[in-house]
Amino acid sequence: MADVIDYRIYGNDLQLVEIELDPGEGVQAEVGTMTYMEAGIEMQTGTGGGLFSGFKRMLTGAGFFITTFANGSRQRARVGFAATAPGQIICLDLGQLGGEFLCQKDAFLCAASGTDISVAFTKRLGAGFFGGEGFILQRLRGDGLAFVQAGGAIIAKQLARGETLRVDTGCLVAFSPSVDYDIKLLGGFKNLLFGGEGLFVAKVTGPGTVYIQSLPFSRLADRIVGPLQRQLDSFTPGEAG
Repeated sequence: MADVIDYRIYGNDLQLVEIELDPGEGVQAEVGTMTYMEAGIEMQTGTGGGLFSGFKRMLTGAGFFITTFANGSRQRARVGFAATAPGQIICLDLGQLGGEFLCQKDAFLCAASGTDISVAFTKRLGAGFFGGEGFILQRLRGDGLAFVQAGGAIIAKQLARGETLRVDTGCLVAFSPSVDYDIKLLGGFKNLLFGGEGLFVAKVTGPGTVYIQSLPFSRLADRIVGPLQRQLDSFTPGEAG
């Protein structure tokens, strides 16, 4: 059983979730996401399930460690976690979602203690090796609350049985385990060379819920770094002055 936690999400585009813990309650979070914690909160960093679990996360690009924040005092205390990029935070009530949800490796932010956080290897070899960002997946299991982050705006799609949707691999944030997913190569020679998109799209098939982000962090970084890199490449030493 996961701890029953209370929460509040602050902000619009640069959000923070504040978790309120009763005495003895705790929350697990990715390393480096904690913003503040009140007196009484005790922090402990571990692998979240043994060395093997830690190594699996590390080998797939996720963090090796998971940090637990527990309220060791006799009164309520709060701890805050901030999203790592401009965007929004989604609350997933795993108890109401069938006890399991899948998210991309960079999306998980925090979850109530008692939630199992593990690496979910893809079903297809092509998805694992050619899917690009977003297809090394984390599995969240439990009956409590979990929080995932997404870049830009978030869209929730409710797919009926057999209904399909093609999504840029980096824009797929999280989805129900009932959703089938696969990786498809974009067709057309001109599309591959001049389309301006990635080589692959994720094909998701219902039934289930799919969360999509409008601006994954990698795309935001490319839009910032790209022009700067071009300016640096065009700069000739000795031009200034």
